[in-house]
Amino acid sequence: MRIRWFGQSAFLLAGEKAVFIDPFGDTAIAASRGLQFDYPPIEGVSADLVLVTHEHFDHSGVETIGGSPAVLRSTAGTLDSPVGEVAAINSEHDDEAGTARGPNTIFCFSLDGLRVCHFGDFGQAGLRPEQRDAIGEVDVLFVPVGGWPTIAEPAAAEMTRSLGPRLVVPMHYRTPAVNFLEPPDAFLEALGARVERLSESEGATDDLLGTRDDPTVALFEAPTA
Repeated sequence: MRIRWFGQSAFLLAGEKAVFIDPFGDTAIAASRGLQFDYPPIEGVSADLVLVTHEHFDHSGVETIGGSPAVLRSTAGTLDSPVGEVAAINSEHDDEAGTARGPNTIFCFSLDGLRVCHFGDFGQAGLRPEQRDAIGEVDVLFVPVGGWPTIAEPAAAEMTRSLGPRLVVPMHYRTPAVNFLEPPDAFLEALGARVERLSESEGATDDLLGTRDDPTVALFEAPTA
């Protein structure tokens, strides 16, 4: 399976099938709010399945993905999809029961024999027991680490350790393209796992997977125009 980062929380996972998670749409919305969002537009990409964790502009640009994909957006349940069963788990974008920034979906599914879990803009103080049970075993974990408006240190590192993934992919953090999040440094220090800093915005899981006792953290190069 190959992972390509488009910035923020947007990833294309390409294996037996192609899954795109949290594509961003019209970034002019950010500028109108005084925010920098300078990742290149998502173009020329197709997928079999698109997953949208919540309906904010930087996660819900389904129209940017070609190929007539199936779309699961901002939902919950155990759902059929082109990649098989998808667990869509209710969570919140804040630590106020969703009253501040609304709902968020944690998506878990299997691709190329790996269990993938993408946390979207998870903002709770931590996982509830029933959420942890629904997630189950994780091989590849996509976790937001840029602090407000998502989970912050030290909770992000504690949650990551509790899930025991073989590969951790930080997302939704400050890069030269965005100015409204924190950098990943505090998360990396708190987690204390081995960090692989890639010189490109994509890579293969075969080259990156660690073990549950010795996971790899993959920091992809931020995409530029």
